[in-house]
Amino acid sequence: QVQLVESGGGLVQAGGSLRLSCAASGSIFSINAMGWYRQAPGKQRELVATITSAGSTNYADSVKGRFTISRDNTKNTVALQMNSLKAEDTAVYYCYAEFAKPWPSAGSFGVWGQGTLVTVSS
Repeated sequence: QVQLVESGGGLVQAGGSLRLSCAASGSIFSINAMGWYRQAPGKQRELVATITSAGSTNYADSVKGRFTISRDNTKNTVALQMNSLKAEDTAVYYCYAEFAKPWPSAGSFGVWGQGTLVTVSS
């Protein structure tokens, strides 16, 4: 079993910054992609940013230039640095990771964190 634990959410004023962190633990063989998603009240969960094991990143257009995703493969962690926050960034942020299955199994499986609330006051 593996799990993801997030930290770093909170209340911040518009224009401010927050850093979210997520740590994977348990029986980890290897981790493929990791990422952050968010869900605002009354809206569907949406992708914020992803990062592969090789470090390739992908961002939602709404956060490009403001958010930066990074990961430490030695510690099985992923972080999201959020700058120039806007009221519309208010949401519950979820960490996601795709874990590779160990031999002789094949394929992978996804795990979600419990979510951390980010509130941006205008």
